[in-house]
Amino acid sequence: MTTSPVRVERRAGQRFPYLLALSLRQPDGSAEGVGFTQDLSSRGVFFFTDAPLTEGAEIEITLRMPSEITLGESMPVRCRGRILRVVRPANSAYNVTPIAAETKIGVAVRLECYEYLPDPSSASLGRLTSLHSHPDEEQPPSHSAVRP
Repeated sequence: MTTSPVRVERRAGQRFPYLLALSLRQPDGSAEGVGFTQDLSSRGVFFFTDAPLTEGAEIEITLRMPSEITLGESMPVRCRGRILRVVRPANSAYNVTPIAAETKIGVAVRLECYEYLPDPSSASLGRLTSLHSHPDEEQPPSHSAVRP
């Protein structure tokens, strides 16, 4: 009788299987590109890309972080981290025409910090706030009443 080996989970955060578009760049300017996530947690991400990335390099990733991770609304976030592992396609040594997902490299990144970005979809809120008076601004008295 054989038993399967017990795998110890080394991840600190819960991993969520998300297929999200992302953009990436290395701070030294050596690589830029786009990709898509396979899974995501508050401390790490695994994604696929065509960009030439290497283990140990610093990376900056921009994506829309889902509400399960932000514990609020989903929002655009720029994450900085370090590449832990690069997984080459299994059939890259053969002259076989692979499907698109098999031609991309898989990249595991440990996220070290986040920067929440302005949400372009909430741009209409700025227009709404300009309709309301602000107490520190002097405005002439209005004699007409506007009702919704």
